[in-house]
Amino acid sequence: MHQPASSANPVPARRSGAGALLLVGLLLLGTVAAGWFAWRHWQAQQLRAQGLAELHQQALDGQVDALRNAQRAQAQRLQQAEATNRVLRDELIGIGQRAVLLEDSVSRLADPDRHGAQSLRLDEIELLLGIGAQRLQLADDVDGARRALALAAPLLAGIEDPAYLSLRQTLAQEQSAMEALGADPRIRATVLLDQLDADLLAIPAITPRVASGAPWYERLLLRVVRVQPTAGATLGERADREAALAAAQIELSLARAAVERRDKAGLAITLGRIDNGLQRLLAGSPNLTKQRGLIDELRVLSLRAGSPLAGTTLQQLRALRGS
Repeated sequence: MHQPASSANPVPARRSGAGALLLVGLLLLGTVAAGWFAWRHWQAQQLRAQGLAELHQQALDGQVDALRNAQRAQAQRLQQAEATNRVLRDELIGIGQRAVLLEDSVSRLADPDRHGAQSLRLDEIELLLGIGAQRLQLADDVDGARRALALAAPLLAGIEDPAYLSLRQTLAQEQSAMEALGADPRIRATVLLDQLDADLLAIPAITPRVASGAPWYERLLLRVVRVQPTAGATLGERADREAALAAAQIELSLARAAVERRDKAGLAITLGRIDNGLQRLLAGSPNLTKQRGLIDELRVLSLRAGSPLAGTTLQQLRALRGS
């Protein structure tokens, strides 16, 4: 009786175990599904947070760039303002310096001890003396220097200040020295060249032979033997002498140009060629000594006029005004 009952009891136990396994499986499946949904939700939140962070970073970068651009613009405006202030400061300094100079000039003109009219007269005298010194130094214009000194003398005589008494004496000495120079050396050189030119024009184109009134034996010997100086042996023909005379005329033109330039070296070279030509043209003639004397005088003639006292009045005037 008891054995059938014992054989029926294990069946409900196996059914309860399978249900438990099923329940556990369902629980595990629900847990996995819940975890998967939770992980997907967390991942979506992470992506959303990352996108927000990137947007926030881009916004911050834009703000930083804007701040940098504003800083650069502000720095440029500051540099421009500094440059403007520097220019204005320099202009103010220049205006101040000009104001000081104007005040000094006004005070000098208003000073009764300096005499404004006297200062203007001294300026005029200094200008005239400077013109004379430059005319003499640059152009060797002795007459121009004399005229400048002559114009400055009455102006200086009108100054009553005893401090300029020695300046009057210096001006008188300089005028005397300029008068002692005489005429411009170029005038004397031109006169000598004119004499040479006139003598060249008087030279015959061919060497004159024995006159018809000479004794009969001279005329007879002239048909057999012809005597002439060795220097002019090559100028026996008329064409040769005319060419030599034309060359001498050209050399005289070059000498005149050298005199106008006050070129003593060039004049000496030209005179040497003229001397050689005259020795050939006037060989055996008594006029050769005269012509060579004119050439020697031209060689030793100084084409520039100068005086050791030239410019001393101007230097002394500047020294007095500077002190």
